[in-house]
Amino acid sequence: MQWLEHRIPPPLVGVLVGVAMWLLAPLGSAFALDAATRYAIAAALFVIAMTFDIGGLLAFRASRTTVNPLAPARASSLVTGGIYRITRNPMYVGFALLLTAWAVVLAAWPVFIGPVVYVLYITRFQIVPEERALAQLFGESYTQYTRRVRRWL
Repeated sequence: MQWLEHRIPPPLVGVLVGVAMWLLAPLGSAFALDAATRYAIAAALFVIAMTFDIGGLLAFRASRTTVNPLAPARASSLVTGGIYRITRNPMYVGFALLLTAWAVVLAAWPVFIGPVVYVLYITRFQIVPEERALAQLFGESYTQYTRRVRRWL
């Protein structure tokens, strides 16, 4: 399955998972939570998700390195500051949180599998290959970074 590595842009993976969640929602039992509470929780998750996503993008821009997740070998610098002190993958964390917010909005138990599927897919087919490329590019600096900062949270 190595042929899937770096093939599908992570945002597209997230959108596909989100659509699948929407299609799955009517098939499962809803959970009892009033709409106002649901939307408040979803809004909070959305704000946190955007903080991770925008923080990751701004850190990459400030370091003048590629934001293209399909070409990690083109990275010109190792970004370890800002949000990257909390997680090595803030943009993926952000998208996983967006999918979790979407699951709360959809209010059906089965849709919570969506963020799990996203995390598993992105870990295997995006993050692990990225880590190999970054280890080759940045060597011991990257290895030390991976010892200090978790892959997800």
